Amino acid sequence: MQYMLLLTEPETEFAKRTHPEHATEYWGGWRAFIDAIAQAGIIVNGDGLQGPHTATTVRVRDGKRIVQDGPFADTKEQLGGYFVIEVPDLDTALEWAARAPSASYASVEVRPVLPPMTPPAA
Repeated sequence: MQYMLLLTEPETEFAKRTHPEHATEYWGGWRAFIDAIAQAGIIVNGDGLQGPHTATTVRVRDGKRIVQDGPFADTKEQLGGYFVIEVPDLDTALEWAARAPSASYASVEVRPVLPPMTPPAA
């Protein structure tokens, strides 16, 4: 079964990505995690995301499009990236989520991926 791991981080962690004194440690933790899930052969897809300041959110209310700069929610933690993994069950997905660096200072949301939609019969 496929599960998406949604990796969140507070702004302080986003800042470490490019900070001269903290980038090596920050990326070292992520490299170790990525290497581990790659070696396990469970990665289906995954990407890191640029910081929340690059986000644009779109809502439609009363038929009108509302565009807002910034992330979709005013929270202390923002989406930093994701992985789709293929593992036998939720317990295994949770074990991998707990190994993500952001699990120790923010959170990792785990969700089952919906199966592909079947086109209607002709």
